[in-house]
Amino acid sequence: MADKPFLYTILSPRLLDVYDISNSIVVVIDVFRATSTIATALYNGANKIIPVDAVDKCITLGKATPNSITAGERDGKVIEGLQHGNSPAEYSRSFIERKTLVLTTTNGTKLLHMALNNGAHTVITGSFPNLNAVCNFLIQQNKNVFLACSAWKDRVNIEDTLFAGAVIKEVKKYFTIHCDTSLMAEEIYTAHENDMYNFIRKTTHWHRLAQYGLEKDLEYCVTKNVANVLPIYQNNALITH
Repeated sequence: MADKPFLYTILSPRLLDVYDISNSIVVVIDVFRATSTIATALYNGANKIIPVDAVDKCITLGKATPNSITAGERDGKVIEGLQHGNSPAEYSRSFIERKTLVLTTTNGTKLLHMALNNGAHTVITGSFPNLNAVCNFLIQQNKNVFLACSAWKDRVNIEDTLFAGAVIKEVKKYFTIHCDTSLMAEEIYTAHENDMYNFIRKTTHWHRLAQYGLEKDLEYCVTKNVANVLPIYQNNALITH
């Protein structure tokens, strides 16, 4: 039998340079809330999502792109000059269908561009709302995988680590995994998978975002397969695979 591809978990963008991600699939994970919002918008019929790493680029691209919406946040708040925020609840089918979303966020869109700049072969995005789509894709591709957590301003966070653990639990028999961060992620997820709504209330990101009244958002972001599509980066945008 041929060797299985390997899988690693990267807990922070600050650690990306430690790994050779060339010719690999990178799963960008930003559970609260960018990758949950991306899956939701595409699931509800968005044409594509253009992730940008700077606010001024977001505004400029929005003006140049027909039938588009500019959106983004920094530190959990909508950015002045953009039309919408980073809440999955904003992107219902009646609102987003057949439109292009130009999106910038504190952590997730920045990491996506870092992965591309470091030579990733394929970049997809993942969160609990599209868990099955991510897992099925990784199994089918039979390529090396890096689960890349967006963290919070380079500091490790629990919710992204939990999602990495959820993926590992589903796909591990198809991969060679000799990676302590992957082991840790799976162990944390397995310990709390049946009590996610309560467990996430202990996280620093919950406390940061709950002060803006975003509790329902955050519960949605750890709900499995409610927006089960696969966002894949092609031709400068995320589209449904």
